[in-house]
Amino acid sequence: MSLAAVHMDRMYRRQRHVYDATRKFYLLGRDRLIAELDAPDGGSVLEIGCGTARNLALAARARPGTRFYGVDVSEQMLATARRTIDALGLDERVCVAQGDAANFDPEPLFGERSFDRVFLSYALSMIPPWRSALGRAFELVAPGGSLHVVDFGEFDGLPRWFGAGMRAWLNAFSVAPRAELEAQMSMLAARHNMACRVERAYGGYSILAVAETPRP
Repeated sequence: MSLAAVHMDRMYRRQRHVYDATRKFYLLGRDRLIAELDAPDGGSVLEIGCGTARNLALAARARPGTRFYGVDVSEQMLATARRTIDALGLDERVCVAQGDAANFDPEPLFGERSFDRVFLSYALSMIPPWRSALGRAFELVAPGGSLHVVDFGEFDGLPRWFGAGMRAWLNAFSVAPRAELEAQMSMLAARHNMACRVERAYGGYSILAVAETPRP
């Protein structure tokens, strides 16, 4: 097991039981991202850093004709994810597996090489090699597909005291907003011949970004 996996398992061994109930108050923009996925019937969707499968379950229930996959480095979180998937009767359309966001291969895990939609929801701010993880996400988008990202912004449109307090609080959970996320999205989109749009939402609290490939 990698050091990252050990660290995340230790952090979420107990937190996973209350994770969804507590995070809904400050992970702003997750449901908007899911609503805007517009996944095609018969298509495939991958979440990198799927955690408890909260997002996958919500998306799968909205799109009954689509297959969903998730990877996470923490087996502790995946244990909760599998229970959620089974309890909702989604096990035939939603599959999760352990993998490092920066270098996993989806083919042996899911039998898929690429996906119509790939998304990361508040994951990059928790992944130390976040640039590598974002680069891998771009590589897994199928022709005609899209990559969707939501994460913490720089809080630049909010009071300074609020931004300083948020950064200190997030740091206690090994979470760090990525100041270069917008630039990295644009650079990788250009490299992959994709159109990219980035929005700073909620006064800079969140960044929502979408990169789309040309239709085949």
